[in-house]
Amino acid sequence: MDATSSPHAVPPEMPQYGQANHIFQLMQTMLEQLLIHQPQDPIPFMIEHLHLDSDDVPKIVILGPPASGKTTIAMWLCKHLNCNLLNTENLLGRELSLLAAEARKYYRRFRSLPSQLVVRLVQERLAEEDCVRRGWVLDGIPESREQVLMTQMLGIAPRHVIVLNAPDMVLIERNLGKRIDPQTGEIYHTTFDWPPEPETQNRLVMPEGISELETARKLLEYHRNIIRILPSYPKILKAISADQPCVDVFYQALTYVQTHHRSNAPFTPRVLLCGPLGSGKSLQAALLAQKYGLVNGEETLRSARQVPGGLGCRPAFRRIKPRRRKKLGLIHSAGWRGGGHGAHKLAHPLLAYPALQGECECASPRSHRQRQTDTREVTRQSVCPGGVTV
Repeated sequence: MDATSSPHAVPPEMPQYGQANHIFQLMQTMLEQLLIHQPQDPIPFMIEHLHLDSDDVPKIVILGPPASGKTTIAMWLCKHLNCNLLNTENLLGRELSLLAAEARKYYRRFRSLPSQLVVRLVQERLAEEDCVRRGWVLDGIPESREQVLMTQMLGIAPRHVIVLNAPDMVLIERNLGKRIDPQTGEIYHTTFDWPPEPETQNRLVMPEGISELETARKLLEYHRNIIRILPSYPKILKAISADQPCVDVFYQALTYVQTHHRSNAPFTPRVLLCGPLGSGKSLQAALLAQKYGLVNGEETLRSARQVPGGLGCRPAFRRIKPRRRKKLGLIHSAGWRGGGHGAHKLAHPLLAYPALQGECECASPRSHRQRQTDTREVTRQSVCPGGVTV
């Protein structure tokens, strides 16, 4: 919890519960939905929204120039994440939609669709149950700044936006070898991705508008629009180079869409630094603790070792002969047999045996039990809500 001028007695279990159950994100999402839809009765609306349980489904937008492979990546993401693919082709191909039928007539006449009609098609499709419960991937939509603003006004907000980039000459050359399977909709290439099955090869067709002149015209239009689209997604945008194997592009996109963006919810950071000897773990831990106000676990252990009878207590195990060890009933463990610094820490609880009292190098009138209590007190006082780094 953030410190205030009048601090409240907040039990430590409350922020832990809120962090574990994502209460802050839940309240933020509910407030967003209320402001977007503005229902007459907010209570039933919130109950219905909670019953949908659709806050964590994929909501992805993939943009890119022609022949960048955005449709292929979108299809692979939909198969992997079990969500729905939305692009201009399948939105126009819906048979039971009156709006889609109207859009098909308009497209046959003008060979293009107005932005308002495209956004209405997207809104109608996203309102269906399968998109609400399983999520969606928008392929090549929005295409302009106007469409971005219209989707935002309707409350259509993606969580991840991916932009594929590649040189224009590479895209023109790649587009010339593009082929489509009319049965499955899969996209192939005569050079880079040719299907091995003869029956698949025989039914591949060349799509329209893939000539060099048409591709150059589409690229010019894309570059004119994309520079006005990208500023609308400042914190959720990921640019990936498409001039590499398609599998590499897919795994980069998949890794990104599976990450969760950092919210403004308060949380307790817990950092674990791993690495070989001499890699700089201690330095990085000290820098992190200083910059973010965390508790340095190494400093905590060092303070505990300074307490007599604490972790720094060095029992004279190496001075105990094997016969003496057997008589005392000590068990040989892997950490204890090494005799190194770690052996003292691993075997330290054995000091509770009365037979070992007096053989500790930090002899003191106080009992070992009291010294161990002091060690635990130092460790307890070093832990704070600001977080810990080890």
